[in-house]
Amino acid sequence: MKYIVAVSGGVDSVVLLDMLVKADEHELVVAHFDHGIRQESADDASFVAGLARRYGIRYETRREELGPNASEEQARIRRYTFLRELAEAESATIVTAHHKDDIIETIAINLIRGTGWRGLAVLGDLTVNRPLLGHGKQELYDYALQENLEWVQDATNQTETYLRNRIRRRLGGMSDDQKHQFLDLWANQRELARLIDGEALGLATDSRYFMTMIDDRCAIELLRHKLAEYSLALTRPQRVRLLYAIKAARPGSTYEAGAGIRVGFTKREFIVKYPL
Repeated sequence: MKYIVAVSGGVDSVVLLDMLVKADEHELVVAHFDHGIRQESADDASFVAGLARRYGIRYETRREELGPNASEEQARIRRYTFLRELAEAESATIVTAHHKDDIIETIAINLIRGTGWRGLAVLGDLTVNRPLLGHGKQELYDYALQENLEWVQDATNQTETYLRNRIRRRLGGMSDDQKHQFLDLWANQRELARLIDGEALGLATDSRYFMTMIDDRCAIELLRHKLAEYSLALTRPQRVRLLYAIKAARPGSTYEAGAGIRVGFTKREFIVKYPL
């Protein structure tokens, strides 16, 4: 199997790459996205390129000038766009270095923002392989030191600008028992998401009548799966507004649902159109 290994140059992804190389079980491609948020981000790209050369692995990169005011979410979306395009072109699977502490941080962020139930089932995309989810951050540091690995420090990890950094500092004092409670909650929600996804897979439809007659919460879940058929996604509030349009829009009209996605309507059906 071929893996697209997302390597930022930080300790987590450097450890991931080293583990995969030593396992020697897959064909690897090192992928680095340079978001252009920091002036020194080009140095990170050079470091990762050198790392790939050292391991004798092909290196793919993309640079975009998102600028210093770009949000963490913008950077994430553009990074995954690059990774998914590369994975599709290579018929490969994306592999990332997310770990236990990332799970806890992401759940905490979603709770603060007022999440729906899926906000507790984070990192559940089955198209992305995350082999380090069973490891904590300290374990990765210990591995890196033991193996004499080198990595780069992202200066944005020290700024209070990003919510994740503020959350990370607040969660630093959590006990192991509290962390286990978060992880148990996550595991339960992941299983619930798996069951719901299985049911929704066979029910997703483009029928306006069906979407109008069923419970709104079910309809919003089915919209999620309908969009996924086209490798598209909307936030939950965007899907709520789209559902209203499905119920009320005139035949022949077009609705801009967000993220460049347009939806057209006939009397009986809604038609998802590709982004602008």
